[in-house]
Amino acid sequence: MTDAPRDRTDQSLIALRRILRATELYSRDLAQSAGLTPAQLRVLQITAARDGSATPKALATQMGVSQATVTSLLDRLEARGLAKRERSETDRRQMNVLLTQSGRNAVSTAPDGLQQRYVSAFEKLKDWEQAQLLASLERVAEMLNADDMDASPVLTTGEIKGPTDT
Repeated sequence: MTDAPRDRTDQSLIALRRILRATELYSRDLAQSAGLTPAQLRVLQITAARDGSATPKALATQMGVSQATVTSLLDRLEARGLAKRERSETDRRQMNVLLTQSGRNAVSTAPDGLQQRYVSAFEKLKDWEQAQLLASLERVAEMLNADDMDASPVLTTGEIKGPTDT
């Protein structure tokens, strides 16, 4: 019997560790330069891309997280003066998230995001390569019993909160 399967196991663990380390370093750089977590920055970026206004539901849907998670993120962004929530003029039951000038500044001065680099490289792949990579990543998530976790498309490390956590 050869050592090839064991070598592949070690190589796969090394690759996972590199990915985790890259996200850890990016999170640290972002925290030091902008004082934000990657998830907080993503909320600001999505809102900015929607002309500075979004609903919490739209943010939760686009990020793939629960509305409770978005509420927690918005609480922190509001406390820092980067975003604010206002009732909709057209539907008083609905809240709108608006960027403040400080929030717009944070988006424009944040360092190049790790996920932006990934998105750019991923979108350059051929369709079959994208499908193959997606299937492999979904399989890895399943192998780690992480396939049903509430997780946004934001590359970060740390605790992933469940749907009822804030």
